[in-house]
Amino acid sequence: MSWIENRFEEGVMVTSLDWAINWGRSSSVWPMTFGLACCAIEMMAVGASRFDFDRFGAGAFRAAPRQADLMIVAGTVTYKMASRLKRLYNQMAEPKYVMAMGACTVGGGPYFKHGYHVVKGVDLVVPVDVYVPGCPPRPEALIEGLIRLQDKIKHQTRAKKSMNTFREAAIA
Repeated sequence: MSWIENRFEEGVMVTSLDWAINWGRSSSVWPMTFGLACCAIEMMAVGASRFDFDRFGAGAFRAAPRQADLMIVAGTVTYKMASRLKRLYNQMAEPKYVMAMGACTVGGGPYFKHGYHVVKGVDLVVPVDVYVPGCPPRPEALIEGLIRLQDKIKHQTRAKKSMNTFREAAIA
């Protein structure tokens, strides 16, 4: 028996390691731009000096998917672009996050009913972590979406789920 066994409560070491890793990940989000329509103009405004995305640790917009961990999909996603979007998403390294920005991206926008060429929500193509509604959403809304994503990243864990957790979830 080791001298360190049973000295700490269960999960203490994992929790503090999780906190340090999550702090680093949430404080240095590197977004990849995927601007398709008018929402892309508002996304570009966030990188300018008035709104300054750098204050939140996400100012280094990347053009390559292998250098980014956040994909901001801004604008109307057509079925022709959906395959390219999926390819870029698959090229991103883990952990990767997706933010859907704008009414067209979130649910098809004004093209929902009669637009046969528009994907009725980007979540049909890639899994979305944060939705930013609006047509087009203001830069403040995109900053709010980033803050929500950072909160989500801060609460992630690398600990394995025990079987008791799964049983408790099935009972509830």
